[in-house]
Amino acid sequence: MRSSPIIVTSQVSIAARELRFTFVRSTGPGGQNVNKVNSKAVLHWNVRQSKSLPEDVKERFLGRYARRISREGRLVLSSDRHREQARNVADCGRKLRELVLSVLVGPKPRKRTKPSRGAVLRRLQKKHQQAQRKQERRFRPDDD
Repeated sequence: MRSSPIIVTSQVSIAARELRFTFVRSTGPGGQNVNKVNSKAVLHWNVRQSKSLPEDVKERFLGRYARRISREGRLVLSSDRHREQARNVADCGRKLRELVLSVLVGPKPRKRTKPSRGAVLRRLQKKHQQAQRKQERRFRPDDD
């Protein structure tokens, strides 16, 4: 079965030739039909060899979803939510699109900030008060 490319954004899409679908018997809805028809769709995509993703996006994808990717670099997604094979194929495509969208934009670089002068003074005052409290609790034998 030849599928269409998965369009993530106007600049990023995953070519259909990189995707491989297999079909197995579903455990989902379908009554007696579920025992006869291979409606569950399983999507196989080799992330490491993919030419569709920019390198930075690919690195973020491999980092975030490392647990879902095999040693060979394959991501396997499946869907058996629907009774029809075509709808399950579309659902696998939707899942893959969501995964790629989640890593499309890189993390914002952290801006280094300094605490305000007031925050520093409040911290030091609180520290001084705590030290005084502890000082008052000390037992001094010469005070008897």
